[in-house]
Amino acid sequence: MKKIFYFLLINILIAFNIQAQEVTKSDANSLPPPVQLTAQQDHKRMMELLQITSLRPGRNGMNPKASNYANYDESKANPYPDLPDPLVLKNGQKVTTAEMWWNQRRPEIVEDFDREIYGRVPRDTPKVNWEVTRTIRETNGDVPVITKQLVGHAGNPSYRHITVDIMLTLTTPANATGPVPVIMEFGFGDRFGRTRRGGGPSWQQQVLAKGWGYAIIIPNSIQADNGAGLTRGIIGLCNMGQPRRPDDWGALRAWAWGASRALDYFQTDKSVDAKQVGLEGHSRYGKATIVAMAYDRRFAIAFVSSSGEGGAKLHRRNWGEIVENVAGTGEYHWMAGNFIKYAGPLNWNDLPVDSHELVALCAPRPVFISAGATNGDGWVDAKGMFLAAAGAGPVYKLLGKKDMGTTKFPPIGTPLIDGEVAFRQHSGGHTPGPNWPTFLTLAQRYLKAPAVKPADAAKK
Repeated sequence: MKKIFYFLLINILIAFNIQAQEVTKSDANSLPPPVQLTAQQDHKRMMELLQITSLRPGRNGMNPKASNYANYDESKANPYPDLPDPLVLKNGQKVTTAEMWWNQRRPEIVEDFDREIYGRVPRDTPKVNWEVTRTIRETNGDVPVITKQLVGHAGNPSYRHITVDIMLTLTTPANATGPVPVIMEFGFGDRFGRTRRGGGPSWQQQVLAKGWGYAIIIPNSIQADNGAGLTRGIIGLCNMGQPRRPDDWGALRAWAWGASRALDYFQTDKSVDAKQVGLEGHSRYGKATIVAMAYDRRFAIAFVSSSGEGGAKLHRRNWGEIVENVAGTGEYHWMAGNFIKYAGPLNWNDLPVDSHELVALCAPRPVFISAGATNGDGWVDAKGMFLAAAGAGPVYKLLGKKDMGTTKFPPIGTPLIDGEVAFRQHSGGHTPGPNWPTFLTLAQRYLKAPAVKPADAAKK
């Protein structure tokens, strides 16, 4: 009788589980499709949630005759020179030990960035299952390489209307005798990188020359780069197609989340040394790079190129792009909705944190802050990023690492790479190209490649 009873019970449970799964699938399919809003409509909706009726306009970076033309006068650049102290707790107590930093002050800073600047990542984000869709043996320059094209499928059993497939390529030296360091770029899909404009090796070839591999992740496959896309992509998937709350994550944190999921994959790939993965990004992807570096302590090093406002530039600086630009309809989607407040009823000095504390969240790992010359890259404020790097120095020193060694803005072309906080302004325009050799010189102190097979042995 007991056997019959248990047999019947098991079958009932199985039937119940199947029925529950069918109901779940049915519910997932019966939920309404994503809300469709333009960026202007969504921005207006967020302002209404925050009870804001108007915002100050951003700067015009194109027309010197415009009344709101961007400021490039250093005498007007620092209306709020007093920055929040990264080594003082909110209760006023000084942080004097590494333990206090990790257990007390750092969590305070993270919470402020979560709530007011970049937004909160949901607790239950989808699991990403990686699929190698193609493996290619080829050469880049004279280096034999193996390239894997991958797609990371974000699970969506609860909401079938949105599919997120993260696009990633990984290239490693074919002749490596073990797992290699990898530099991953937020990029546009040019996996190969034969020769950069102006001649000379591409950044990929420069990386291969160190015996390392490289990867490229496509940010727009994670989250669209516009406000109209906030009810789709990974943000929309987690919100089941509904618009954001004021402290929900924006695109920068979404892109950073995607980079972390790529790092999850690297931990499973025997060709990659996942403890030696660096991250690089330029302009808006420079912003995503420092956000990823700050939030995911598994990344070993970062090259933050021309990240500007919303990235490594101090928010309290009046130079080039300012808070009001990023809070406008063209860029607000990068940030939490709460960030908009600081272009309306509040001002920059009301921000509870500034970007020197974002750099400090990267400590004690090395981070390279870079930009081009003011003539061509002035919008991103090289000095504002230098000052943020300098402001993070005390945290690095508390943790036993070296800062830049100076708080005086250096002449253009000067590499400050003796410490874990590093900086260089090159003489070119809005490009990372001229700073790649300097970054790689810094990075080789931390990233070590395995030996390479002799060419004859590799052919066998």
